Parts: sequence; C-alpha cells; structure tokens
Amino acid sequence: MTIALAAILIILAIGWGGAMLGLQYVLGVILPLVALLVFIIGFIMRLVYWAKSPVPFAIPTTGGQEKSLDWIKPARLDSPTTTLGLIGRMALEIFAFRSLFRNTVAKRTDDNGTPRITYYSSKWLWLFALIFHYCMLVIIIRHARFLFEPVPFFINAVEFLDGILQVGAPRFFLSSGLIILALGFLLLRRICNERLRYLSLPADYFALFLLLAIVCSGICMRYMDKVDIAMVKVVLMGLVTFHLPTMEQVSQIGPIFFVHITFVSVLFIYFPFSKLMHMGGIFFSPTRNMKINTREYRHINPWNPPKKFHTYAAYEDDFRELMVEAGLPVDKELEEKTEKEPA
Repeated sequence: MTIALAAILIILAIGWGGAMLGLQYVLGVILPLVALLVFIIGFIMRLVYWAKSPVPFAIPTTGGQEKSLDWIKPARLDSPTTTLGLIGRMALEIFAFRSLFRNTVAKRTDDNGTPRITYYSSKWLWLFALIFHYCMLVIIIRHARFLFEPVPFFINAVEFLDGILQVGAPRFFLSSGLIILALGFLLLRRICNERLRYLSLPADYFALFLLLAIVCSGICMRYMDKVDIAMVKVVLMGLVTFHLPTMEQVSQIGPIFFVHITFVSVLFIYFPFSKLMHMGGIFFSPTRNMKINTREYRHINPWNPPKKFHTYAAYEDDFRELMVEAGLPVDKELEEKTEKEPA
C-alpha cells in the first residue's frame, strides 16, 4: 500500500510542479494525446490476444439447474443452453453483476465444541461495486459535454438528474459523493480484512488510490480551486478534433486542472495493462460466454492442429514379428513365410 500511495504522490507532484514550471502544454496537450494513443492500441491488442486464445475445454460457470429431463425445470439464465439465454446471462452480468450478487463470506463457528464452517450471504461488495461503476458511467457521460458543441440532450438530462437535489452553488452531483463512498468502502475492505490485505498487491491499491485521486482532484477543481471552464472546453475540444490549442490558451487554466488531467492520463496509460481491463475481458471469458450444452454437443477445440495418429493395428503390423518373439500376445497371427524354389 505504501508503494502505491508513494506513486500517487509522485504523480501529484509531477502535475502540480509541471504546471508551476511552465509545462502546461506538455501536461495538457501532449500527455493526454499520448495516453489516449496508448489506451486505444493497448485495449485493442488485449482484446485481439484474448480473441485468439484457444479454449480447449467447455468451462462455463454453472449457476443453476442444467437442462436435462423434460420434467426438470432448468435455470435458463444461470445455465443457458440457447443463444437468447446466453445474451440474457451476459446482460445480467454486465449491467447487474449477477455473479457478484451471490458473494458469500465464510465464518468459523463452534457448535458444542465442534468447529464448523458456515457460509453467509454478503451483498455489501456487490452493492458498492455497483454504485462505483454506475457513478463512473454517469461522470463520464457528464464530462462528455466538454467534447460536443452543442451539447446533446441526453447529456444535459443525465447532468440534470445527477444534480437534481440542488445542494450548494455550484450544485453538488450525487455521483461525486457516491463514488467517493464506494471507493472508500473498497479501499477499507482491502485494508481491514486481514486475509484480503495479505493477498493484495501494490497494483490493487494503486488502482483505488488513482481513482480516488482523480475524483478528489475533480471535486477540488469544481468547488475549491476553480478554473476557467470555457477554456477547458476549448482545450478538450481541440484535442478530440485534432485542432490543437495554443500555448496561450492552455496557460490560462489553473494548476489544479493539470493535476487532474495528469491523473486521468496515467489512468488511460495504465488501464490496458491492469486488472481494470475486465471491462473488455468479460466478453471473452469462456466461463461466461459459452453455452452450457455439453450434454447435447461435444466441444471441439478449433485451434487443435491436425494430428497423425498411429493406431494399435498399425503398431502391431510394424512390430508383430518382434512381439511374437518376445512372447507378447497379438491380435493377428504371424503369417508363415514360404521359401521360393530356385529357378
């Protein structure tokens, strides 16, 4: 955890120090373009790699009763045997985290001196993971207003619903508070759970700290150290349309913006090479995207190269004489050789 936190502080120092030293154009224009290029290329490469990976066995996760006898009702979404059922299962997995909803926790209890392992339903991880992902989606949609002119109706609608409580001026968005709550839970869960803390790597903490840094710097930029939003939109629209802004335009934005954009750029660069790629990897997971129809169809690995088989009959034809001499049983008797009479 210390390594991950130190990395975040270094990124913070680079963003703030670069803005103070006159490197606004590097941090606000060049770095985001490089990060976006790395993100796109890395994302596509990972998807292509997964698409080309062989699936030698049928290993879909069975979440309910499989299809068997006619009088036994199958679980059509948890153990899909049809394409429609598979689409429904994937939709529930992507939009509702159905497998995470079944999360359980094991506890050791003593029943009259006899140790027992009891499993309890645990929905907290599912709830806060769902809150985090949907808040992130809302935040991304809200930020899309900086990339369009005029702003599409659905973006304005999402922003209106997100700030419908009208708390403060400027108004406080629900997604901003909820995402901090969700990230805080995920971080504390990893720190306070002794077993999970033992299994955690610096990369696990780094992703959480990086997301928290992005959210906190964005909130700070909105409510505390405010920046010229109009100029931010000019710069961002220039990046997406490849009409790069000038140094004068970029330098008019406050330092907190460059801290925020530096964190976001690091996230873009880090994303394709981290566990965050589960966003695209879920579509290529054979435990999710395969039908559970192994009772009806035999799964044949299409990546298997053609093999030349040497059958036992052919093996016996090659070594029958030696097998007979060694006293080994043979399926076909050795044919007696007849000597040809000289002419």
